[in-house]
Amino acid sequence: MVTRKTLANAIRFLSIDTIQNAKSGHPGASMGMADIAEVLWRDHMNHNPIDPNWINRDRFILSNGHCSTLIYSLLHLTGYNLSIKELKKFRQLHSKTPGHPEYGLTPGIEVTTGPLGQGIANAVGFAIAERTLSSQFNRENYNIIDHYTYVFMGDGCMMEGISHESCSLAGTLKLNKLIVFYDNNGISIDGKTEKCFNENTYERFKSYGWYVIKNINGHNSLQINTAIKKAKKQINKPSLLICNTIIGYGSPKKSGSEFAHSGPLGYDEINATRKFLKWKYKPFEIPKNIYKAWDARIIGKQKKQAWDKIFKEYSNNFPELSKEFIRRIKCKLPIKFNLKIKKIIKFLHQNPSDISTRKASQNILEFFGKNLPELIGGSADLTPSNLTFWSGSHPLNINPSGNYIHYGVREFGMSAIMNGIALHGGFIPYGATFLVFMEYARNAIRMAALMKTHCIFIYTHDSIGVGEDGPTHQPIEQLASLRTTPNLSTWRPCDQVESIIAWKYAITKNGPTALIFSRQNLKQQNRTNEQLKNIKKGAYIIKDCKGHPEIIMIATGSEVELAIKAAKFLTKEKYKIRVVSMPSTDVFDKQSLIYRESVLPSNIKNRIAIEASITDYWFKYIGFNGAIIGMKTLGKSAPADKLFKTFNITTKNIIKTAKSLITKTSII
Repeated sequence: MVTRKTLANAIRFLSIDTIQNAKSGHPGASMGMADIAEVLWRDHMNHNPIDPNWINRDRFILSNGHCSTLIYSLLHLTGYNLSIKELKKFRQLHSKTPGHPEYGLTPGIEVTTGPLGQGIANAVGFAIAERTLSSQFNRENYNIIDHYTYVFMGDGCMMEGISHESCSLAGTLKLNKLIVFYDNNGISIDGKTEKCFNENTYERFKSYGWYVIKNINGHNSLQINTAIKKAKKQINKPSLLICNTIIGYGSPKKSGSEFAHSGPLGYDEINATRKFLKWKYKPFEIPKNIYKAWDARIIGKQKKQAWDKIFKEYSNNFPELSKEFIRRIKCKLPIKFNLKIKKIIKFLHQNPSDISTRKASQNILEFFGKNLPELIGGSADLTPSNLTFWSGSHPLNINPSGNYIHYGVREFGMSAIMNGIALHGGFIPYGATFLVFMEYARNAIRMAALMKTHCIFIYTHDSIGVGEDGPTHQPIEQLASLRTTPNLSTWRPCDQVESIIAWKYAITKNGPTALIFSRQNLKQQNRTNEQLKNIKKGAYIIKDCKGHPEIIMIATGSEVELAIKAAKFLTKEKYKIRVVSMPSTDVFDKQSLIYRESVLPSNIKNRIAIEASITDYWFKYIGFNGAIIGMKTLGKSAPADKLFKTFNITTKNIIKTAKSLITKTSII
């Protein structure tokens, strides 16, 4: 019979050998948490290596993603499609074993982790999704959604502010299916953590409303197993299991020190570790009896088959409910959804309303909310300002089967939690804050783009139009930051019609979208049916002239109205003006060359970009011969109309600039 310690050592030596072969990596936590991983994965994890996407599987999240060899070893040993060959390609180009775990690249990886603290926040999202989906679909004797979210996290995750944000919310929401293992080894790259981290973690999580067990020997299988069983009995609290471990466990010279944290152990130390742990096998050699003890494919298949049987009975008893469940899990839109949205777009087009785009967004949510039960929204304590609450919104803190999350002032936590909800399946999350506070959540947005999660980030109060709140609340550089993020679509609509097109794009896009909305009311622009059809292309001609334009004005959001007014004035003076509304630069950039050339002909050099945001971004569209009217400094506190005049973002300045460009060109 193979002992638990031997099975844990299989993780240790696969990790050690993988890192040594790559000549880089982080062996310390992989060695230190191996005993915990052995107990969890062999005695408690419900998963199916043959079908890694089984919807009712337990989720495992390695928040301290730098110790990726731990999870790669686990996936390999338990029977996932991850070969020894791939372990030998650790950290190499095009391998399934990158330096940090990446969602969508390696079977069995639930979420991309590495930026510390985000994994635990993602896990809160998974736990929210599990509880909400189970509340919406489970029926008596049919718990079709009933699984746990398990998390490994280290000192670095604990230190990051996002762990405070997300874990506090998890306690408030009483997410009892969330079980977290804290690798309390007291070591970081800089050495002993006591020099920078001496808080009472036990009391901290108790104050959050968590069930906490401390002083678990992280190398004692019995203590670990007992703690997990106690955690699984909790009915209204998430659990934190504080496991005291030795970083680099088994390494005679480096264990318990920062020297075990990162970098290969070296051949001499690996040989010494083999002797110390009595591991007699060669690098990457795992005996058949150890593989057999780890293999989870047979039991995983049996668990999936048992679930399939229950779901079949569920489908017979609740046919409509099961169809809806399958639709949502497969990310299919409801039948006739597109037909319905076409009618709404037509209605808004034919019934103008001069409202703020944040209000337009709320009106649109009324439609989407009633037709897309998978929508689950929220705001970072700005619900009345972001206008993300609609008539059918039901807060989760009141009703676990609801569809709205009061995130509190937790922009970073909210965004990372949304990523977890989206990755779990069954939901399309949206979350909101002011555009300027996107900065707090920047890395979670980047992770959404990296993983292509179906998240909708709503940002209102989109410019100096915020007014009296002043420069602390007035976004300047944020739009450029969003627009330059690969895989993220960013929309800044000018009225309610462009807003619903933006929302439709966000709903149907396979990936994240940022929707940027105004605080102030905006005039709805007149459009032909052809112009209406072209909004979805990211940019279109909203006002044109007869013949060859002398100048093209490009604008977004609230500044489209200014450009239209300037164009009308210049047209009366016999100038030939074209105005292009460009609500989404990235979508426009994806259009065919023929279409892009039809909107922005390359032979027309006179161009003006108008946006109450940082000017530098717009050079890609106006070239060196054009002009940009926008922000070159941070804002000021004053009423919005005075600010637009102060910073010269006015119709008068657009007219002046246009005439100057045309005159300059005619002289040349």
